[in-house]
Amino acid sequence: MELKINDLYDLTHTRAADYLSQFIYPWEALAGISDLILELGKALPADEYDHPSEDIWIAKDATVFDTAYIAGPCIIGHNTQVRQCAFIRGSALIGDNCVVGNSTEIKNVIIFDNVQVPHYNYVGDAILGFHAHMGAGSITSNVKADNKNVVIKNEGELLETGRRKVGAMLGDYADIGCGSVLNPGVVIGRHTNIYPLSCVRGVVPPDSIYKDKDNIVKKY
Repeated sequence: MELKINDLYDLTHTRAADYLSQFIYPWEALAGISDLILELGKALPADEYDHPSEDIWIAKDATVFDTAYIAGPCIIGHNTQVRQCAFIRGSALIGDNCVVGNSTEIKNVIIFDNVQVPHYNYVGDAILGFHAHMGAGSITSNVKADNKNVVIKNEGELLETGRRKVGAMLGDYADIGCGSVLNPGVVIGRHTNIYPLSCVRGVVPPDSIYKDKDNIVKKY
């Protein structure tokens, strides 16, 4: 299956391109997101970004509702909307033309351009590729019930992450159906659709439709 950063993401659609290029697998990048944001933030042009408080940079053409909560370090890109009661807990690099919707909670994430997490989502310790979309109420679970380190399971191969918290890695244009749960360490390939109310584990290949764990079909 396609698990590497270059398999999942077009790096021209994120400010984290140079950073992500250092790694092979996307979960390897989770540990350094906070430091990355602090480094990027200092170089952002003052005529394009407001700096309302320490370690927070918000594009002047972004829309942030008064009821949203934003903790640093955080960068919010151009033309992005942060809607009512959104809860950004920090370590969030949010791209251009994104939607962080009502009552959505995010932390320790890299969100590429044009991503939508618009309604009641939880996204933690995750990387969401260009044009990825999470339907209402879908979440990334990032901690195992036994609190052991997350292992990526890929066709019988076990890849140790060395991390207790690993959410989902969504490839470009991945679309997650409403009410779905992506279990710790899930990897969704590019252009793949997940049916609503799914409980997803492991790796789902690109260009697929996930109906259930025993019914994954190719789109083409």
